[in-house]
Amino acid sequence: MRQKVLFQDLGIKSYQPTWDYQEALLLKGTQEKMLARQQDLKANEANTQHHLLLVEHPPVFTLGKSGKREHVLVSEEQLKQLGIEYFHINRGGDITYHGLQQIVGYPILDLDKFKPDLGWYLRSLEEVIIQVMAEYGLKGERSNGETGVWLSPQDPFMARKICAMGIKCSRWITMHGFAFNVNTDLSHFEFIVPCGIQGKAVTSLQKELGRPIDYEEVKTKVKFHFEKIFDCELIG
Repeated sequence: MRQKVLFQDLGIKSYQPTWDYQEALLLKGTQEKMLARQQDLKANEANTQHHLLLVEHPPVFTLGKSGKREHVLVSEEQLKQLGIEYFHINRGGDITYHGLQQIVGYPILDLDKFKPDLGWYLRSLEEVIIQVMAEYGLKGERSNGETGVWLSPQDPFMARKICAMGIKCSRWITMHGFAFNVNTDLSHFEFIVPCGIQGKAVTSLQKELGRPIDYEEVKTKVKFHFEKIFDCELIG
């Protein structure tokens, strides 16, 4: 059965209220799953609703639950001077950066209605971005043992990451997601060890193609390939 996913474009929105919104959607979903269990329904019969949020955050660093604070290379005072917020959050992964002209996607999906397999879910998210990149003539790839999408991942001198990923999952309902660099200011990555991985560069569509890219166009392509890869219908 093709799943329906409520889509919302949140525009430019600060990190904290977006995180709070995700948490509220996740809580509602987990409550629906608990109610279904009490009614002896199967997990995939719960009255849960899927969501896909796309958002553009003002500059912010987020550190995953098992990440290391030393991967932030500047002090809290320096962060204030730079105008960059900082949050230690409850997703997997290490440190990453969100900023303007970066497409951040937060799927809140009940995987019991898709496939309850986190490996499948992460590979599917990666495939969405790989397919978008292919439309711009770029070969997005996976790097062994490192979640996200890369260019030339096997070449230690050329490897560069274009999309970071980190998720949380509760009762097979997901939150957090991916951060895809379009025309992102890459200089801010100099203040962190991106994803806790030493010695590998970060890139963007703009840098790879040598020109600014239509941000709205890329969002449209992300939505198209999300529907295709997850075999779902975006509503809204």
